[in-house]
Amino acid sequence: MSKEIKDNLSNEIQPEEVNNITGITPGEAESEENIEVSIERKLHALYTLQQIDSQIDKIRIIRGELPLEVEDLEDEIIGLQTRIDNYIADIENSEQQVKEKEFAIKESLGLIKRYEEQQNNVRNNREYDSLTKEIEYQNLEIQLAEKRIREFSTILTTKNDEITKAQKILEERKNDLEMKKSELKDIVAETEKEESSLLNKSEHNQKFIEARLLLAYKRIRKNARNGLAVVPIERDACGGCFSKIPPQRQLDIRMHRKIIVCEYCGRILVDQQIVDAVNGN
Repeated sequence: MSKEIKDNLSNEIQPEEVNNITGITPGEAESEENIEVSIERKLHALYTLQQIDSQIDKIRIIRGELPLEVEDLEDEIIGLQTRIDNYIADIENSEQQVKEKEFAIKESLGLIKRYEEQQNNVRNNREYDSLTKEIEYQNLEIQLAEKRIREFSTILTTKNDEITKAQKILEERKNDLEMKKSELKDIVAETEKEESSLLNKSEHNQKFIEARLLLAYKRIRKNARNGLAVVPIERDACGGCFSKIPPQRQLDIRMHRKIIVCEYCGRILVDQQIVDAVNGN
């Protein structure tokens, strides 16, 4: 647990500081929105909030990895579709290149025919040699164009094969996604009402906890593997990390005069009285 979080929950949160935290002066009339909340009430609210959040965690555990699996499948489908679109763009580009090379071959053949006709009417060897070189050059252009056409044809074959494979995988992933979504929908439908009720209770209990304490609670929950930020004393030890708690510190916890955290794991500690009050014992 970081020093910053422990400082937020340090033993210096005294009852006399509550008025400064909440902004209430001794002369103010009490109201539903403006009331001094005792340390005991805060501990009660924190432990109640922990119990509610733990129930929400259990509901979400029932869903397991389904939400993440659905998200991964959706990302994979987007990636496959993008890949297919890129293949299609490459095919269109290759087909355009093939057309351009075929057109270039026709132009070269036309030039060769014209140069051959001109050779029949030359007046000297210089003109004949010049036309011969032009014919050779156009033949080289034809060979180069034919080579490029073969290369583009290979690309077209490869890309079409890749599209076929990607489309097959895409269909499989879409089917998997539909199944996962259906499964998740059924589970959510079973737990949605209960979860919604628990979330409302969680929000209600948060009203009894000042902002910095609530922020620290959420940070502890986030860092704890089991999501426990508020734990009771069990057999003279922290209910989170099971480290021994000295008798004097246990007495301070039972006095409810300040928020006390475990020196080892940083979790907020409550005594059996708070636990019984929350559980109705």
